[in-house]
Amino acid sequence: MEAMLVDCVRNSLSHFVYKNAIFMCERLCAEFPSEVNLQLLATSYLQNNQAYSAYHLLKGTQMAQSRYLFALSCYQMDLLNEAESALCPLNEPGAEIPNGAAGHYLLGLIYKYTDRRKNAAQQFKQSLTLDPLLWAAYEELCILGAAEEPSAVFGEAAALSIQKQYMQQLPSSLGLNTYNDERNTTSVKNTSSEDYSPRQSKHTQGHGLKDISGNFHSHGLNGGVSNMSFYNTPSPVAAQLSGMAPPPLFRNFQPAVPNQNSLTTDNSPKSTVNSTIQAPAPRRKFVDEGKLRKISGRLFSDSGPRRSSRLSADSGANTNASVATVSGNGNNTSKHLGGSKLGSLGLRSVTLRKGNSWANENMDEGVRGESFDDSRPNTASTTGSMASSDAKSCDQEDEIMSQKITIGISEILSLLRTLGEGCRLSYMYKCQEALDTYMNLPHKHYNTGWVLSQVGKAYFELIDYIEAEKAFRQARQASPYSLEGMDIYSTVLYHLKEDMKLSYLAQELISTDRLAPQSWCAMGNCYSLQKDHETALKNFLRAVQLNPRFAYAHTLCGHEYATLEDFENGMKSYQNALRVDTRHYNAWYGLGMIYLRQEKLEFSEHHFRMAFLINPSSSVIMSYLGTALHALKRSEEALEIMEQAILADRKNPLPMYQKANILVCLERLDEALEVLEELKEYAPSESSVYALMGRIYKRRNMHDKAMLHFGLALDMKPPATDVAAIKAAMEKLHVPDEIDESP
Repeated sequence: MEAMLVDCVRNSLSHFVYKNAIFMCERLCAEFPSEVNLQLLATSYLQNNQAYSAYHLLKGTQMAQSRYLFALSCYQMDLLNEAESALCPLNEPGAEIPNGAAGHYLLGLIYKYTDRRKNAAQQFKQSLTLDPLLWAAYEELCILGAAEEPSAVFGEAAALSIQKQYMQQLPSSLGLNTYNDERNTTSVKNTSSEDYSPRQSKHTQGHGLKDISGNFHSHGLNGGVSNMSFYNTPSPVAAQLSGMAPPPLFRNFQPAVPNQNSLTTDNSPKSTVNSTIQAPAPRRKFVDEGKLRKISGRLFSDSGPRRSSRLSADSGANTNASVATVSGNGNNTSKHLGGSKLGSLGLRSVTLRKGNSWANENMDEGVRGESFDDSRPNTASTTGSMASSDAKSCDQEDEIMSQKITIGISEILSLLRTLGEGCRLSYMYKCQEALDTYMNLPHKHYNTGWVLSQVGKAYFELIDYIEAEKAFRQARQASPYSLEGMDIYSTVLYHLKEDMKLSYLAQELISTDRLAPQSWCAMGNCYSLQKDHETALKNFLRAVQLNPRFAYAHTLCGHEYATLEDFENGMKSYQNALRVDTRHYNAWYGLGMIYLRQEKLEFSEHHFRMAFLINPSSSVIMSYLGTALHALKRSEEALEIMEQAILADRKNPLPMYQKANILVCLERLDEALEVLEELKEYAPSESSVYALMGRIYKRRNMHDKAMLHFGLALDMKPPATDVAAIKAAMEKLHVPDEIDESP
């Protein structure tokens, strides 16, 4: 009964029928109460977004997998201190982090959100050491600014590590050693049809997994399954290959053929382990070839369609021997979580003809190879010849499989090196270099939603909004269901003042996922473009509510508060963004702008400089840093910063305008006019440029030219405040005392 319930729960989870999984797992825990079954119930709760249920269910449990699931539920509930205590018990300072790479990754996230960046980086690096294919850990290192060169992370050492783990997994999972030894020592195994019925085989596999503290199903929370230790319940497939009958499904079940092993073995995993390790299977009576062929057909041929829907995933998990392990004292001894990824990829990569996997084909051949015809003499030479031939065939298959594994690992790591370099450069804000790196990707990978979104973000940071819009539009076409980068896309459309496109995007995102923060950020930008800042703020606050760890939503809230001149709440929003991500330079910039408007110049300079240290290539940040330095009477430093800003982006008119302003204050009027004349080519319709030129001509007593430029400035329809200032300057054109006023 227990095995049937476990199998039912796993099947429901694999088909995303979480309600049924929870119901049946509750029956399982009521009938067979154990911590292992509680883990399966907690997994069902977590996959159904009921972290609170998993939290209360697992509170106080001690097994390694229980602690991991409890920590995961705490993390989702934002109980970070409890999550850390579960992964790193205070009374066990040297305890191993459960679930290997995934456990270290989760602990790294906890450290990150509790502002312990160095510890977080160490955990992410450790998770990559255990599983070089855990891309999420490398991306987090990029976000923290602590990522190593991709060639070091995804290089030769990673390839050797993956290959070693992979090659160690496959022989044990496929039971090849046992298979060959049994064939050389025993010519035929006596197998009854009752022992190997497909139904019992399926339930036996479920039973073999019921007391393992790792993932109960191949689609678990950890994205994979980890290695099986020697002391675990053996795979039913391996048991079949070794000639040992699987344990009976029911305690009162009696096999049709008397069997000492089956009579003395109960239904517990412990007895199965002991029988497998300590005693070889007894020899059985010979049966005729027809009966064996019938059994072989039922096991490996005819059962194919049935296995594909419900049993194949279970068999794959067992065949891979890739489930989290429990040692004798109940502790999780798994150290590598990412092996499952390679395991599943490897089994797919060696799929052979007729849709049968390599493992199934060899098992089929094994049973058929052991059958014989009564009309032929069963001699030792015939058996030895067959064994030798099959052994050579297995060696050839091993060689082919090894080559495919090596090629596959090389291709994956090569791809990750390119993607990793692009990601690392992007988070270092070396955006042009990142774009060049992404161009090296194969066409089929470049034209994916994630890569095109990264390209769009890079152009956005380069203030090339037209190219950014093009890249994001292509990303939408490639992955219309993905929300990756759509918050930035909406900001791009905001800067381009594409109100129709922005409105359409916001509506599409809301219809796609109303619970995604990106959707509400787009909606907020849409209202902000229409100058409805209060409604925009409500949408941004909704995004924060949906995901408090979404830093950009906090920053957009700060921008709206600043526009509404609610500086106190604006500062709180920016600070909340920095609590989520200390390298979110937009929040440092926002705080600098508030302090600049409040004329708290020292604070303003500090925050602009912090933003500049994170993103040293932003001409906008450099421009405002120079403005703060100029206000602090440090004009020479300000000029140097402005020069850097101009070189960083000649299309940006702001640093050139600010440079001219500083030169006017330093009475270097001719140089200021030269800068403004050049600026007119980049920004021919900018009213402030003509207004400043008018002031310069006024100070040089060139009243005609001053009046001309003031008039041109008014013709360009400047903001109301600028209109008033320009008209005041025109009225006082012949008053020399106004010369000393700052422009």
